[in-house]
Amino acid sequence: MKTLFSGLPTARAMRMLGATLALLSTLAATPALVVAKGACERPQRLRFSFVPQGRDSEQQTALNPLIDELRERLKMPVDVVIPTSYGGVIEGLIAGAVDVARLGPASYVTAHKGDPQITPFASMEQVEPNFAVQRGVSSVYYSLLVTRSQGPYDSVTSLAGKVLALADPDSTSGALIPRHLFARQYKLQLDRYFSRVGYAGNHEQSVMAVLNHHADAAFVASTNLSRMISDGRLRKSDLRVLWRSAPIPFDPFVYRGQLCADIRNKIRAVFLDKNSLRVKLTLDSLRATHFVPVHDADYRIIRELP
Repeated sequence: MKTLFSGLPTARAMRMLGATLALLSTLAATPALVVAKGACERPQRLRFSFVPQGRDSEQQTALNPLIDELRERLKMPVDVVIPTSYGGVIEGLIAGAVDVARLGPASYVTAHKGDPQITPFASMEQVEPNFAVQRGVSSVYYSLLVTRSQGPYDSVTSLAGKVLALADPDSTSGALIPRHLFARQYKLQLDRYFSRVGYAGNHEQSVMAVLNHHADAAFVASTNLSRMISDGRLRKSDLRVLWRSAPIPFDPFVYRGQLCADIRNKIRAVFLDKNSLRVKLTLDSLRATHFVPVHDADYRIIRELP
């Protein structure tokens, strides 16, 4: 698969290299944990990570109050593992270098396949002012195919032979849904229909690739696009939506099932505490109203994609 920019390594190679380097770095900095066979794990430090969403420094800042609450309730240090890619977070969870993470639906399914003990326990409901079918609070989002509103493209047919930006190979709305549901609906293969298909790295970079004329169209998450509009980084009128997916369940927060039950219960209790000021601060920063419990069955729709 080509990147959007010539002369760079392939996106798959970059993803694997980033995941490996991140994993090795994290493991090197993590105290050794010796666990008796069959026993649960009680780490000296909890490692928290998240898949890239765009401005990861902003995501980390938004999560800081929640992480502070985890430190206080668990009475242990909680370290933030900065992501290099979706794959880096997935591999970190599977290898035990990450204990708790925010994943996308597809990256959760991939991680769960690698380690069935990785468990989703919470997701968010949020206010969606721009792309929800009905305005108000929503627990779902959409994959959107967007192009420049001032450009010549006004239909999927008009994009034949053009350049397409995807987010990351493990992105639900930025890769998996386009390659399966969209392609099946239009009876096409992305790599044949478009002259070039590349990975931008995350949703916001996909949007900017379109606006900066590096790509003619992109598949992006409605939530990421909505946040860029709310933050004033673009206007809704800058982009034209040519396709919308069916509703997709929102991002799960997961933990490794190998953690001892009391640790897992405390983590879940922090997220679902409606009276915690720190949790509310994080929710406000993430444009969310509250955390809600989720289970593996909620993501069956993603697992059952062909």
